[in-house]
Parts: sequence; C-alpha cells; structure tokens
Amino acid sequence: MNIDWNAFTPMSALAGGILIGIASAWLILMNGRIAGISGILGGLLGGERGNRGWQFAFILGLLAGPAIWGLFHALPVMEIRASTPMLIGAGLLVGIGTRYAAGCTSGHGVCGLSRLSPRSLAATATFMFGGFATVYVVRHLLGA
Repeated sequence: MNIDWNAFTPMSALAGGILIGIASAWLILMNGRIAGISGILGGLLGGERGNRGWQFAFILGLLAGPAIWGLFHALPVMEIRASTPMLIGAGLLVGIGTRYAAGCTSGHGVCGLSRLSPRSLAATATFMFGGFATVYVVRHLLGA
C-alpha cells in the first residue's frame, strides 16, 4: 500500500467535518430536520409541498458549493475507473440499501450517531462492513 502524502490534508478534512457538523446541528436545531441527503432529496421529489423550500435550498447548496469553490480555486481532477454499467449497478444497489436502511450514510452516520441512535449505529456498521467487504473482494479476490 502506498500513501500519497501530498494528498494527505488533515486540516482541510477537519475543517470540512466541522462545517458538516455545524450545518447538521443548525438544521436539526432550527428546523427540527435531519440532514440525511436521501430523505431530503426524496422529500423534494415526492414529499409534502410545505417542506420543498428548505429541501430545494439544501440541495441547491450542495450543488452550488463546488461551483463557487471552482471560481476561486482549481477543482480536483475526477478520475473514474469504472464502466457505465458498473456505475449504474452500484447506484441502484446504494439506492436499494438506502431504502432498506431507512436512510443514507449522512443521515445515519452524521446525524444518527450524534443522537446516539441504536438503529443508526447498526446501519453505519453495516455500511462500513459492506464497504470493507466490497474493497476486499474487488481488489484481492477479483484482482481489479
């Protein structure tokens, strides 16, 4: 295993984590809502009409953030090494898992764990184990 020490940026990761924590805490304290992306997007696409304003603003902020950053700094180069069918299949599996877990990694991992939710602990442990197992199978058993 090689570590790319030039890409090791713990301070920016810490700053990003702090910003995510502040935003999640602000949303639950001010709006009584969990910052789970799948629930927010699902609610925006088919939820109650009264909630669509803040949901739209939240999703718009997720999309506008990198665009605004790109005005002042170079965006990182994206390198995707998977085929289109593999990406579609992976997206479908994530979507199915999100429905079965009644939430996504942001809702369970960030908000649920901070609220000491046993269901979120189980869901996050399952997400992590699934990720570890997938990397092991793809890299070591399939040799990809």
